[in-house]
Amino acid sequence: MPTQLQQLRGKYDRAQADNLNSQCVHQLIELQAKSSPGRIAVIFADAQSQTCHRVEQQITYDELNCKANQLAHYLQSLQVKPEMLVGICMKRSPLLLIGLLAILKAGAAYVPLDPAYPQERLAFMLADSQLSVLLTEQSQLEHLPAHQAQVVCLDTDWERIAQYSQDNPTSQVTPNNLAYTIYTSGSTGKPKGVQILHRGVVNFLKSMRQIPGLSHEDTLVAVTTICFDIAVLELYLPLIVGACIVLVSKEVASNAERLLQVLQQSDATVMQATPATWRMLLAAGWEGNPKLKILCGGEAMSRDLANQLLKRSASVWNMYGPTETTVWSAVHQVEAGENPVPIGKAIANTQIYLAEPHQNFQSGSIKLVPAGEPGELLIGGAGLARGYLNRAELTQTKFIPDPFSDEPEARLYRTGDLARYLNDGSIEYIGRIDHQVKIRGFRIELGEIEANLCQHPLVREAVVVVREDVPGHKRLVAYIVPEYGIEQLQCESIDILQLRTFLNKQLPEYMVPTAFVAIAALPLTPNGKVDRRALPAISQQKRPDISTEFVTPRTPLEEKLAQIWIRILDIEQVGVYDDFFELGGNSLLYTQLLSQIGTEFQLKLPLLSLFQVPTIAGLAGAIADTGNLDSSNLTDDLADAKGLSDGYAQSKWVAEKLVKTAIARGIPAL
Repeated sequence: MPTQLQQLRGKYDRAQADNLNSQCVHQLIELQAKSSPGRIAVIFADAQSQTCHRVEQQITYDELNCKANQLAHYLQSLQVKPEMLVGICMKRSPLLLIGLLAILKAGAAYVPLDPAYPQERLAFMLADSQLSVLLTEQSQLEHLPAHQAQVVCLDTDWERIAQYSQDNPTSQVTPNNLAYTIYTSGSTGKPKGVQILHRGVVNFLKSMRQIPGLSHEDTLVAVTTICFDIAVLELYLPLIVGACIVLVSKEVASNAERLLQVLQQSDATVMQATPATWRMLLAAGWEGNPKLKILCGGEAMSRDLANQLLKRSASVWNMYGPTETTVWSAVHQVEAGENPVPIGKAIANTQIYLAEPHQNFQSGSIKLVPAGEPGELLIGGAGLARGYLNRAELTQTKFIPDPFSDEPEARLYRTGDLARYLNDGSIEYIGRIDHQVKIRGFRIELGEIEANLCQHPLVREAVVVVREDVPGHKRLVAYIVPEYGIEQLQCESIDILQLRTFLNKQLPEYMVPTAFVAIAALPLTPNGKVDRRALPAISQQKRPDISTEFVTPRTPLEEKLAQIWIRILDIEQVGVYDDFFELGGNSLLYTQLLSQIGTEFQLKLPLLSLFQVPTIAGLAGAIADTGNLDSSNLTDDLADAKGLSDGYAQSKWVAEKLVKTAIARGIPAL
C-alpha cells in the first residue's frame, strides 16, 4: 500500500487549477454574464402562506449582473472597499443574491446574518465583526439588535440605488482578500468568524465544476441558508458555468411536499442538501428522478441512506469539508454496497494528511499514521481560511505549519476528525476526536452549549452529549450538576422549562438540548477529565416542573393522545393541560406528532392545529368536534407537516409564520 505522501504526490493528485492568483469570485460571474446575457440565471420559487400556490420570479444573467453593479457602485459611494465587512440579513429571494454579488463587486467581504437567530447571538456577531454597512430589508429592522453599521434596505432604498451605473465596477480587491466571514459554533461559548479568501472560493468552484461537475445545461435547486457555507456552491457554481439556479424560499425548503413539487416542475438536474433533508424527502414519499445528480454533505452519510438515494437518482456524491477549508475538501461518487461510504479524495490544490492525533503539532514536524490506520485529518492547500476573526490564539492552534510543503508560510488545518486511507487512496471518515458534532447538518461545538448552560444560576457544571437511541435520529442531551447539590435539588424539581427558555435566548434552536438530566457529579477519568462514556443512560424523563397542574387523561381519546406525546417527547407522563412546547417540543417533534396523530386517527390535521390547541385536552376536543379546527385550505396533507422537519426549520419561525396565517384568517392564535 502506498504511503500517504505517495498518494498525495502520485497518481491520486488532482489536476492543478489555473489562475488562482488572478481571479476573484465575482469576476468569474461577470465573464459568464457577458457571454450569456439573455440566459435565465435565477428562478425564485416561493409559497404564499394562504393560497399555498407557488409564485415564481426569474432574472437573466444580464439583469442580475446589472442590478448587482448598481448596488456595488452605491456601496462604493459609502466608502466600502477591500477587507471591509458588510453584513447581509435578508430573506431568500433574488434580491439576496444581488446583495451578495454587490458586496463582492464593491471589493468587500460579506457576513451572513440569520434573522431567526436569537437576539444575543446576532448582537455578538454584529459587535464582533464591527460591520461598516448592513444590507437588509425593512421587515427585518425590528428583529435586529442595536449596532453601529450603516443600514441599507434593499427594498425601500432601491429607487436611489437604481440611479447608479450598471457597468462592472472596479476595486482594488485581489484573490488574497476576504470574500466572506461566516460564523460557526465555538467551544468557548461564543461563535467564531471564519475568514475565507477569494482564491479559496475560486479554487473550490473550479474544482467542483469538474468533479462532481456542472455545465450550462444544468438546473440546480438551491435550498441552503447563506449562514451555512455549503450555500456557496449552490449560489456561485451555477453562475460561473451558465446554469440556472432555482432558488427556493425558506417556506419551500422546509416543506417536503412543496420542495418535491419544485424538484419535479423545475426539471432539476442537481441538488445539494444534508442527509437530514434527503431523509425528509424520502419520508415524504419521494420516488426519485433518473436525471438528478445528488450532492450530500454536512454530516456523515449512512450506507442505508446512500443506497436509497442511488435507486432514485442519476448519481450520488458524498461531500466532506469544514468551513475553515472553504466548503468541501473531498468528494466521492457513491456506489451501491454494504461498506461505509468514504468521503473520497481531495479536490484540486488540496492536500489531506492523517496524523497521529495526540502529538505536538507546533513542533515543526508531524508524524503520519500508516495507511489503513486511523489518524487526525489535516487539510492544506488553496482553500485554507485566513483564520478566525479577532481570535489570533485559536487561529495559531488550529492552523499549524505545513512541514510537507515547499511554499513559505504554508499551513495545515486540524479538523479534529478521525479518518483512515483505504487501499484505493480514498478516505473513510471515522468520527470526532473532540466534542464537536453535526446534527441535521449544523456543526455544533458542545462546549458552546455547556458554557451557556453554566451561566445559569441553577447550574454548577454541565456536559452535553449526542445520543442516537433511534437510528438516524440524533439528539442533544444535557447532563446537569445543580448548583446546590442533587440532595437539595432533585432531578424531578429541575426547572427544565427555565433552562430551555434561557438557552433559547442565547442559542439557535438546533443547539438547545431536547433532554436534561440531573446528576450528583460528573464522572471523571483517572486523569481528571470528564468521562463522557460513563454518563448514565437516560430513561424516560420525568414531567418538567411547569406551571400547569398535572391532570391525568380522563377519556380513551385523551389516553391515546397522551401515549403519542409520551413517545414523541420521551417523558414519563403528560397532563391533559400541559403545553406541548413547554414540555420540550420543537419544530422537528411537532411534525412527528402531527404525523403520528394523523396515522392513529386517520385524519388530516392542519399545520395550525397544535398552535391553536397545544394541549391534549384541546386536541381531543378538536378531534371529537372537527369544527374547532379550521382545516380549510391551510394545508394539503400531512406531507406539509413532515416537510417542516428539515434541518433548517426553526420552531420560532414556524410558530410566527403559522400564527400570522391564523390571524390573517381570523383564527384565534396563542
